[in-house]
Amino acid sequence: MQANLSDEEVIQHYFSTQPDHCFEALYNRYVKKVYRRCLSMTNDSLQAEDFTHDIFIKVFHKLDGFQQKSSFSTWLYSISYNYCADQLRLSKRLPTTTLEENTDWYNSDSIEAQLREETLQVMKLAMEKLSAQERSLLRLKYEDGLSIEEIASMYDLKESAVKMRLKRSREKIQRLCAKHN
Repeated sequence: MQANLSDEEVIQHYFSTQPDHCFEALYNRYVKKVYRRCLSMTNDSLQAEDFTHDIFIKVFHKLDGFQQKSSFSTWLYSISYNYCADQLRLSKRLPTTTLEENTDWYNSDSIEAQLREETLQVMKLAMEKLSAQERSLLRLKYEDGLSIEEIASMYDLKESAVKMRLKRSREKIQRLCAKHN
């Protein structure tokens, strides 16, 4: 791929015939800048790396919607800023922890702590019994905070199909947890 092509020319020339080359060229041009934008907003290098990865996946899925009303870099930075702001806002509103995370209440000998531990173990076992796609959909929706529309776009599904798959996955988890209890 020619390094002297503008972003818009890269998109026009290669997106329809060689999308991987197109994406690779744009990724290589902007990954460091997007990472720095994310790092400046999160002050966490691991989170900034995750956000950068997620942003480029989102951009690649929406690249055919780029209308060239502004430069590609402006469009990309706008998506980057909005994605980081949304994720930070969501994390403040819905604090989450991973199942493997060691939190203070694990060390407590109270009955409540034991119940939480047991519930987490049951949930972990239930999640392991789901298919990879079911786990992925649930994580994208409830851990990563993606919208139904974004998930549908990622999997090339209709929104109603995503909603139904999420519903069935939640019901399956409930059944598995009820069986265990």
